[in-house]
Amino acid sequence: MKILIIGFENLFVMGIILTENAMSFIKFEREKLVNLSYSLDKELIRSNRAGGYASSTIINCHTRKYHGLLVIPQPQIDNDLHVMLSSIDETIIYQNQDFNTGIHKYPNLYDPKGHKYIKDFTADPRPVWQYGVGDFHFSKEILLQEKENRVFIRYVIEKCESKAAFRFKPFLAFRNYHTLCKANVNANTKATDAKNGAAYCLYSGYDSLFIQFSKKPEYVHAPDWYYNLNYIKERDRGYDYQEDLLVPGYFEIMVKAGDEIIISVGTEEIAPRSIKSAFEKESANRVARSNFKNCLLNASRQFFATDKTGKTGIRAGLHWFGQWGRDTFIALPGLTLTQKDTNLFFKVIDDYLPDLKHGLFPNVGRNNRAAYNSVDASLWFIWCLQQYVVLFKDVKTIWTKYKDAIESILNHYKLGTLHNIAMHENGLIWQGENGLALTWMDAIVNGVPVTPRTGYCVEINALWYNAVCFYLDLAKQNKYKEDLSSWSEIAESIRFNFNQLFVNAHACLADYHDGDKANWSVRPNQLIACAIEYDLIPEQKKYDVLQITLNKLLTPRGLRTLIPDDPNYRGLYEGNQAERDRRYHNGTVWPWLLQFYAIAYIKLHGTAGISHISEIYHGFEPVMQEHGVSTVSEVYDGDPPHTARGAISQAWSVAALLYLEHLITSRKSKKA
Repeated sequence: MKILIIGFENLFVMGIILTENAMSFIKFEREKLVNLSYSLDKELIRSNRAGGYASSTIINCHTRKYHGLLVIPQPQIDNDLHVMLSSIDETIIYQNQDFNTGIHKYPNLYDPKGHKYIKDFTADPRPVWQYGVGDFHFSKEILLQEKENRVFIRYVIEKCESKAAFRFKPFLAFRNYHTLCKANVNANTKATDAKNGAAYCLYSGYDSLFIQFSKKPEYVHAPDWYYNLNYIKERDRGYDYQEDLLVPGYFEIMVKAGDEIIISVGTEEIAPRSIKSAFEKESANRVARSNFKNCLLNASRQFFATDKTGKTGIRAGLHWFGQWGRDTFIALPGLTLTQKDTNLFFKVIDDYLPDLKHGLFPNVGRNNRAAYNSVDASLWFIWCLQQYVVLFKDVKTIWTKYKDAIESILNHYKLGTLHNIAMHENGLIWQGENGLALTWMDAIVNGVPVTPRTGYCVEINALWYNAVCFYLDLAKQNKYKEDLSSWSEIAESIRFNFNQLFVNAHACLADYHDGDKANWSVRPNQLIACAIEYDLIPEQKKYDVLQITLNKLLTPRGLRTLIPDDPNYRGLYEGNQAERDRRYHNGTVWPWLLQFYAIAYIKLHGTAGISHISEIYHGFEPVMQEHGVSTVSEVYDGDPPHTARGAISQAWSVAALLYLEHLITSRKSKKA
């Protein structure tokens, strides 16, 4: 057996590795929390599996327009997410002094600077902050109610030597999470009564927001706009970054040592006497983030969202990604099947089926908002079904339930569908249309694809070959009696002509062929041809592809999208939207590709390759305390130290690591 030489940069340059036994929870000590350059780069996000979430930095200072304590869908307005409650500031009135534990960034200053009162923060099993103001100590916890538009904030007074009061100021936004709020004379600043609280609705059409307390507070209505809150991450990304928020008034409660206050913020009124029991019930339904895998499992659950119609889907990334077809089908096996959750797997698949049109699944959106501009989403759908068969050896279920969908896809690709997606006489799939980028390398700047790949693409045709062969296998194993000889001939034609166009003396596969010439840019797309279940290229070529991938593309955080010695390589994913788009697939590192690197590597090396894949997997443990705390980011810089970029939590990034963990443990169990 040939052994690949490990040639990529040191795998463990990111810091001390936290072992499964050593990492009991994710914790940040005071000295790190008070360091703004450190703490403002660490973000939290928790979702409610109904599309909504709560998110901020680990010191509760918002740095993005996407941050908020309650960010939820408002389908009656635009079927998008809206920041309803941005934050709540707490002020402790103790021993004749006021101590505000909130923190906001304004032009040239932070005010107040409540982070200096934080003693420590843990994220296990839910976010908990410990505060100390002299000899007044309290804890604060945030907990979303699953599949409900409600967030709980619990305070426990742990130490209090004399009379004290807690004052709470809610900062209201009522705006789409892609936009910013400005002071508006048309805003409805009135409050209406609610049991142990008040309700607000700044603009017509919105749900009312009920802020209620487990103990009856005093309420003072004093509407006031707070101007020019700054979101520094938006500034760095080249977007508008200043916002005005409305504080309608404040709530005040007298407290003593041992007291507990729970705030419920939701779009429906709740009985105050049930707030505590609702919090405790929700709290009991949490899996501790007690080790690396549990962090990934918790992160994986946050991508699933069930809307009011009962349809379940996967949000491609948090904060700003919606439901993407390609991302869904690539991520779904890792998020569900590796944990034997076949019910959720089929629920997502079945809820997506009505969106199949013209043999295509949407790239972005669902129902009447769907955009059918992806050449590969449908091929990934078939691959996704194949993973169920690979793991569970159940060909009957897939054939019975999805035969018609598979045949529709294959026939539409064969005969031709939207955007010039069609099988040519050589059996290969051609795709492309001016102004569109139909593969996963889909960034467009000023109407022009950054990575033009019109023609025959390497991963598209590998997936096409895989889909045809899988269909033939399903038919054979289910004793299908129709004549499928034409599809067998197509499979043979694909294999022959794929090798004619994409394989030669180069140490890699061509990335795409425009009909006249091949493009030999060294990108990770070629790995798909090595990772599919069916042999498409010679084994020696697979070794060549793995070797150049290992030496040039593999990093501790995923695969680069272009080798560093290519003149188009860009090692840092930064700048405004256009600048980032130009870098998105020209060197930027993507963790999701590791799944296919690992599959290809183990296909060639068997159990002997497990140690290498295990090193990659465990190399992500320090990531649990970076960028998106206890989850995995969308992308990383191509250049060391491979700084996390993009969305702080990405479905197919998390799914890839869960798939790696499955490959490692299943191979080890077979060896045992």
